[in-house]
Amino acid sequence: MAKYQAPLKDSRFILNEVFGAEDEWAGMSATEEVNAELAEAILEEGARVTQAELLPINLSGDAEGARFEGGKVTTPKGFKEAYRVLAEGGWMGLGGNPEYGGQGMPKMLTVAFEEMLYATNTSFALYPALNAGACLAMDSHAPEAVKRMFLPRMYAGDWLGTMCLTEPHCGTDLGMIRTRAEPLEDNDEVLDLPRYRITGTKIWITGGEHDMVENIVHLVLAKLPDAPEGTRGISLFLVSKHLLDGNGEPAEANAVSCGSIEHKMGIKGSATCVMNFDGAEGVLIGEPHQGLAAMFTMMNYERLSIGLQGLGLGEVAYQSAMDFAAERLQSRAPKGAVAPQKPADPILVHPDVRRMALEARTWNETGRAFAVLVGQQLDRVKYHADSEVKAAADDLVQFLTPVAKALLTDRGFDATVMAQQLYGGNGYCVEWGAEQYVRDARIAMIYEGTNGIQAMDLVGRKLCRNRGAYVSRFAMLVRDELSAQNDDGDTQCFAEACQQELERLERVSEQLIARAQDNPDELGAAASDFLNLTGLCVYSYLWLRMARAAARGLKEKGACGEGFYRRKLALGNYFVSRILPRAVALEAQVAAGSASLMAFSLEDFTPEQ
Repeated sequence: MAKYQAPLKDSRFILNEVFGAEDEWAGMSATEEVNAELAEAILEEGARVTQAELLPINLSGDAEGARFEGGKVTTPKGFKEAYRVLAEGGWMGLGGNPEYGGQGMPKMLTVAFEEMLYATNTSFALYPALNAGACLAMDSHAPEAVKRMFLPRMYAGDWLGTMCLTEPHCGTDLGMIRTRAEPLEDNDEVLDLPRYRITGTKIWITGGEHDMVENIVHLVLAKLPDAPEGTRGISLFLVSKHLLDGNGEPAEANAVSCGSIEHKMGIKGSATCVMNFDGAEGVLIGEPHQGLAAMFTMMNYERLSIGLQGLGLGEVAYQSAMDFAAERLQSRAPKGAVAPQKPADPILVHPDVRRMALEARTWNETGRAFAVLVGQQLDRVKYHADSEVKAAADDLVQFLTPVAKALLTDRGFDATVMAQQLYGGNGYCVEWGAEQYVRDARIAMIYEGTNGIQAMDLVGRKLCRNRGAYVSRFAMLVRDELSAQNDDGDTQCFAEACQQELERLERVSEQLIARAQDNPDELGAAASDFLNLTGLCVYSYLWLRMARAAARGLKEKGACGEGFYRRKLALGNYFVSRILPRAVALEAQVAAGSASLMAFSLEDFTPEQ
């Protein structure tokens, strides 16, 4: 059975002792009223509400799934009631713009709540996650009339938003979309903005139709009649499920409908819809032909959010497995009985079981720090008054976001699989919950840009296109940390490991840029290995920071307690000794180049008869 307690102590440690969050927030006018006491209240209440309302309906929601009948979608039992509790608690607008009713909490704090959402009920979490992304795009690009009409209702949870990008014939290559938008002669009577008629079909739309709110707000990519070819011709439109009356209330149905929902491997309580726009009325968001730029405003946030899906599922899977492992007795410890009064020892006495447990735990705790690091940079881009600080943060966001999305989801999935393995045969049976976490985690490696696409983005746009400038920016961040190193024996090995991995990243980056000049295949061949190598370098930097904070906590008798700090340092040593050496193999794989991959013709992939 699922066991989960939100990792509040670890979140406090990362926010307060590793990143100095209170000082960070005090340095920006938009967040200066956020302090450690307020953050603690949000974390504690977030833990309470997610564990009380969402965790109990996770297993049943998976078994029941979202249902489609007569063009309508019904969410699993308990979803509507739980949603109303969260909406009334203000959780839908936690990070929203206060000018329109949001609470304006910084991203480096809200990532902790998002992790709790995904850990307790991933299917449910996807509805508010897409709403947050839609709100962000609207807040950044929509006309004022749209923001004042829609954002307060979406932050309040009365309405929910979606993002409609993919079409049956195109996914990543959005320049191929066929959905069209035709200008109408008159303005929208409520918003006093030009109206457009949207026609086309979108697929894989999370929360495209459901029964939890009275109105659904779709953000739709489409092309105007005069649109240039490719991605330069994409515009973004708002299409409300219901047209609004003169009071701004939902009235008659718009010409948008759900054609079906997908039958999926996991996240079965999340309605993944085919949406048909049959001349639906909408308004333009942002400038004509600038829809992709508007979408990318929220893409860094959404990709981090999906990374948190992997993290949350890895954490709940690990905790549940540890609860099982504490009770499961099998064989004796290699050095003799640990529990001689029992017929066998708990399985955690066995080194290979510990290997799986510590692997999952390491990815979870390092990933939690990574999410806060990216959240910190997003906050600086959005709120910081110093243009140089904003520019540096933006560079780091561009560089780190594809790594965070891919690494948190890849390693989150790995953590769910290792946790399932700890159960033995029980992990393959539904009632224990372990197999659901594996299924729910798998999609995170695919949507919001597959992890292969993230790797190609990293080596193509973020490495080669700017000749390694983002790597240099990251190296400055790491060297600032290394320059503060003293001779503390508890942290010296972390500094040496971090220095070694930074040098490796810089070396491999230079070599790859040079090789790609002569052979473009080198980028694709190296992409996934380079992303993972970059991730290990980032994680070595984070462990240096966490080790220093833990050593300081031991010395100063910090709030987390001696046991916590000692366990943190021990886990860091596990990372350095057992996980970080994988970077050596990754460097060799990048150096191997593309020749062995490209030696096959297309016909060579056809099975021989």
